[in-house]
Amino acid sequence: MSVGVLLITHPGIGTSVLHSARRIVDGCPLTTMCLDVPLDANLERVRESAHKLIEQLDQGQGVLVLTDIFGATPNNIARSFALPGKVAVLAGLNLPMLVRVYNYPAAALDTLCDKAEEGGSRGIQQCAQQ
Repeated sequence: MSVGVLLITHPGIGTSVLHSARRIVDGCPLTTMCLDVPLDANLERVRESAHKLIEQLDQGQGVLVLTDIFGATPNNIARSFALPGKVAVLAGLNLPMLVRVYNYPAAALDTLCDKAEEGGSRGIQQCAQQ
């Protein structure tokens, strides 16, 4: 068993990041699903979809939910499911974050949450001209 990963984002973001991460890591070591949240979405339906996906992804080790923008609708929906030890939610999804998560497929939920945060923040660097 391993932690499941759910990407809840504005349309196309999660799918694109997931596609790239799968190519970089050569596959997908953790079961990962995406949920797009259109600007005109029926929020109750999106919440129901998120709940079903979380249930599908949780194989006993919990679910890591990654969202694109803190405080935006996808993040607000995800946060409503946060439950210590069962569902961890992080905002600021980026490619280094997801690649980092995939490099620790056997890690526990709390560890994966830390690795995701570390990968995301370390992936942001100011690059000097050469």
